[in-house]
Amino acid sequence: MIGDFTKGVRYLLSGFQLITQPGLRPFVLIPLLVNILLFTMAIWYGTNAFEGYIESLLPSWLMWLSWLLWPLFTFAFMIIVFYSFTLIANLIAAPFNGLLAEKVQLKISNINIPESNMGDIIKSIIPSLIVEIKKLFYFVLWSIPFLVLFFIPVLNIAAPFLWIAFSAWMLSLEYTDFSANNNKVFFPQLRQLFKTRRFLALGFGGMALVCTMVPILNFVIIPVAVAGATRLWLEELTRNQE
Repeated sequence: MIGDFTKGVRYLLSGFQLITQPGLRPFVLIPLLVNILLFTMAIWYGTNAFEGYIESLLPSWLMWLSWLLWPLFTFAFMIIVFYSFTLIANLIAAPFNGLLAEKVQLKISNINIPESNMGDIIKSIIPSLIVEIKKLFYFVLWSIPFLVLFFIPVLNIAAPFLWIAFSAWMLSLEYTDFSANNNKVFFPQLRQLFKTRRFLALGFGGMALVCTMVPILNFVIIPVAVAGATRLWLEELTRNQE
């Protein structure tokens, strides 16, 4: 349990080293530029929309708890904003994230997959967008009950913790899916694989979530997470298929 969680954290952190390796840096550029643009927009939006948000979630008889819950609700609110923009960033950069996952796999393993050229990238744009839209629907459908909890007195105290766990789960699925898809393992199968390694997913996704909230790191987290998830896929999840 704890071992899998810390493994997940280490796999995410390994992505920082992977994206600096020769031969991989060019494939980081487009996801990085997309992320910088969208996270800048997210910071602007979140800063302007946050005022009064916490107070609207707490009933009057729990207002005395606001000083204690303020940091937690702030964190949860930022997760909602930044995670939404992360989904959009991955939607736009999906073909390039798939290419980065391919190059990382070729770099660190002996498991070969057909290499893509520019024509393949162009052809993959529509299929990649369809896959990302399906993941987006999965996220939206499952996020509704968690978000409803924010508006239910007493239960809204637990809502930020549940939302954080759900976001960590989703980020693990999101970033590992690029490697899985390259190896003809699709989203429903990936979910089943991660269900056997839930704490591995929570460790990886939780660390990605933390980096998403840290200035500067949030600009590079998409290529870092794609690279780290590729290593996680190769070293952990492919074993579950054997």
